[in-house]
Amino acid sequence: MINGKRVLIVIPAWNEQASVADVVREVRGELPGVGVLVVDDGSKDRTSDMARDAGATVARLPYNLGVGGAMRLGYRYGYEHDYDVVIQVDADGQHDPRYVPKLVDALDDADFVIGARFAGEGDYTVHGPRKWAMTMLSAALSRMNHAKLSDTTSGFRAANRRTIELFAFWYPVEYLGDTIEVLVRLVRNGYRLAQVPVTMRQRQAGTPSHSPVKSTVYLARAALIFALSMVRK
Repeated sequence: MINGKRVLIVIPAWNEQASVADVVREVRGELPGVGVLVVDDGSKDRTSDMARDAGATVARLPYNLGVGGAMRLGYRYGYEHDYDVVIQVDADGQHDPRYVPKLVDALDDADFVIGARFAGEGDYTVHGPRKWAMTMLSAALSRMNHAKLSDTTSGFRAANRRTIELFAFWYPVEYLGDTIEVLVRLVRNGYRLAQVPVTMRQRQAGTPSHSPVKSTVYLARAALIFALSMVRK
């Protein structure tokens, strides 16, 4: 419980055996009493075992669906188990669970809250096409939302009960759909969006998949997903 609300932390994980146990232990240590669900997204390593040994509830997908597929399962779990808040936390250790109470507090005036890396706290930076894509998306969605959204691709997010119910039965699984299309759908349907400044940490393990080519592809895909999101009914 945080401020009288039942909170579920959902950790989507794909081949994160090197870091997931530390993330689970940190969440449980910083936030006693919250639920912790690790969704193993078809991992080929010992992600499930490591998460379970650290004290998390584990749901295992039979094959890799991506973050969107993992989070759809997480939201369905949160809906069926009557949680008031579901918060997404990455399995690589970049998200600091000490910010979770701030995200929960912000839900008093919003339906969905983003932990924003570029809102004045910390020194997280991106460059090149990824930065261009993030800037473009943030500007467009801020205008739609009638309030500033500086980090629309952040994976550190909190949803209230109203939003949990929506996501339990609709949540895109395609690449970038879980970040961009989700926000477009919420704004277009009158959900209130807000952000909380957070500091992003370095990955505990693994290697980021960024490269000039991949960043350029990311920019093109981001623009396409946004365009499709705007025309879908």
